[in-house]
Amino acid sequence: MKLRLMLWLLGLMLKRALRSKPDFRQALSEVRRLDWGIATEDLSIARHFRMSPEGIQTGAGLPVDLDLELRFDDEASAVRVLRKPTQQAFLDGMMAGKVRLVGDSSDLQKLQNLLKQL
Repeated sequence: MKLRLMLWLLGLMLKRALRSKPDFRQALSEVRRLDWGIATEDLSIARHFRMSPEGIQTGAGLPVDLDLELRFDDEASAVRVLRKPTQQAFLDGMMAGKVRLVGDSSDLQKLQNLLKQL
């Protein structure tokens, strides 16, 4: 339940940042479009985000056309990494087998740069 709430709040924070933070809008316009999602490996908890300078859409589940997916071994490891989403936390999670990246790692860099603006 904690992870579901965190992902829902992340969607609200992204939408608010698009409306009120010029630095975030600028960074998103440089990226142009980024479709990404977060889920547990068993897909019991999954949420996707479609971000563009025109707006941010969020929804439950993981569509097949996403640029980037972050898959976590379980809810506890997802909460642990997402509380402090640093590059080191993701690398440690990947090395421990708790985090799996599906997609291009350059998209992960773009995402981390955008999330810094929050």
